[in-house]
Amino acid sequence: MKIQSRRKTLSVGVGNVLLGGGHPVVIQSMTDTPTADVERTLKQVIELIEAGSEMVRLTVNDDAAARVVPEIIARLRGRGTTAPVIGDFHFNGHTLLAKHPDCARLLDKYRINPGNVGKREKHDENFAQIIKIAIDNNKPVRIGVNWGSLDQELVTALMDRNARRKNPKDSKEVTYQAMVHSALESAALARKLGMKKDKIVISVKMSVLQDMVTVYSQLAKECDYALHLGLTEAGADVQGIASSAAALAILLQQGIGDTIRVSLTPQPNVPRTREVEVCKAILQSLGLRYFAPSVTSCPGCGRTTSDYFQYLAKDINEHIQRSMPVWKKQYPGVERMKIAVMGCVVNGPGESRHADIGISLPGASEKPVAPVYADGKQLTTLKGEHIKEEFTAILEDYLRRKFA
Repeated sequence: MKIQSRRKTLSVGVGNVLLGGGHPVVIQSMTDTPTADVERTLKQVIELIEAGSEMVRLTVNDDAAARVVPEIIARLRGRGTTAPVIGDFHFNGHTLLAKHPDCARLLDKYRINPGNVGKREKHDENFAQIIKIAIDNNKPVRIGVNWGSLDQELVTALMDRNARRKNPKDSKEVTYQAMVHSALESAALARKLGMKKDKIVISVKMSVLQDMVTVYSQLAKECDYALHLGLTEAGADVQGIASSAAALAILLQQGIGDTIRVSLTPQPNVPRTREVEVCKAILQSLGLRYFAPSVTSCPGCGRTTSDYFQYLAKDINEHIQRSMPVWKKQYPGVERMKIAVMGCVVNGPGESRHADIGISLPGASEKPVAPVYADGKQLTTLKGEHIKEEFTAILEDYLRRKFA
């Protein structure tokens, strides 16, 4: 099944990055350090960018955070890092941006949640203040609606209206309507205040996969704004990764989505960069973008009595990770290469022939030899105790011949 054509959206400039308008889907992430702790925040921002995050969002929740944003950005730019930095505002963004003009000037984008900018008349007043500051500083905004902080006055009004209908909708459908309504009405208000349409990005994040897919699908039919995708509060570890991958893949497969984030609950001793790695894996699995050679490797079965293929697959993946900074410069196009590391004769030779380069290790009852294939043909046969070293050398030689 092919990816459907990308939905036509406006192109939005965020610093030196372009969202929407047919540009590649952009990866972003968010720090979880106290922003006022400059050293820890700066370190994490750099780690996220080096892992492949193309935009990084910071919490700007109080004066202390707003005050240090210019220093963090200045130090990033001083080391040659150009990735856009986004300010995440809730409740008091209008106050902080007004009090800290350097923060407002240096951030590349503001994230606003229309569900918590204020109540009743204060809602429009506070929202308007943020939009006017964004216009004055020529900054784009993301109008980020979350169902966990959805404007309850809006929900109540829509529920009351629905109750008066001859055939009322299910309450969940009304919630979907409220999500889309909040996003589009907020965008319309921003436009009325003078914000250009190509300065607006929208998101409608939910924590249940089917709900999130439904709401984004509805929103995509009703506007041509660039959309930021994310399954919010996705969870930890396998649950968070699987749920995020499934949700994003469904929408991206339909051509919906211009920038993505995977939101994983932090795990002890697991780096924050994991969410970036998952984003890259999702995009590469879908064939939307390529970041490093992919390794097809055997899952193992009763025929694979040796565990050598497991270690070889791990070693090759680690070799790729270590080598990519150099390979990207030396071997243009290397990120599209496919490598196979297989564990027995059932699928080993076939998968190895389908890959650019592959090795089929012996399984139970097979001769202790490992044929190596390149470009669909058997290149050589390895055996003995140094298969890993020999295959790695063959791989490096193949790269020089194929891509240099």
